[in-house]
Amino acid sequence: MSDHISSVEALLVVDVQSAFVTGDTAVPAAARLLDRTTDLIARARRSGAIVVHLQNDGPPGSDDEPHTPGWELHHGVQSGPTEAVIRKTRDDGFAGTSLGSLLTEAGVKSLAVCGVMSEMCVQATARTALALGYRVVLPHDAHATQDIPAAPGIGERVPADTVSRVAAWALSGEAETVTPAAAVTFRPVAPRI
Repeated sequence: MSDHISSVEALLVVDVQSAFVTGDTAVPAAARLLDRTTDLIARARRSGAIVVHLQNDGPPGSDDEPHTPGWELHHGVQSGPTEAVIRKTRDDGFAGTSLGSLLTEAGVKSLAVCGVMSEMCVQATARTALALGYRVVLPHDAHATQDIPAAPGIGERVPADTVSRVAAWALSGEAETVTPAAAVTFRPVAPRI
């Protein structure tokens, strides 16, 4: 894919929170995910693109319950006009949040989505972005999830990498899903006239 096709104006970092990327509850591909998201964030910042960290507020007792160690964002946030944290309570990062208005006010037309969980919050957020008319890049190596456990009488365990691939495949008719994270480039939003 050419740089032109992969170039975007915003990066959505979905739920890269301590509970999902460190310790016993981390996704199996946490090391790869953190390598890719760290690189994407650094390159987006350098280019002046918008960086939005979505942070899930889980219910009481969950691994991502607000203000617990597992809820904390793994990546540091740089305060400023091109970086924000948006808390959410649903899979879809647009539902009940200011994400849509933030992107609209910034003039964003294209974005990359990375993070966890592939088949839940990442896919739901990407699907809404597509429905709203954004061009969406979902780098195949920058989102991850957990294994689906075996279910007696239904099926064997489904490995996390297969679940992630199927989640991306479900969007492949509309989103760019075969782009590796390293091929995504960023550009600042064009000034409004």
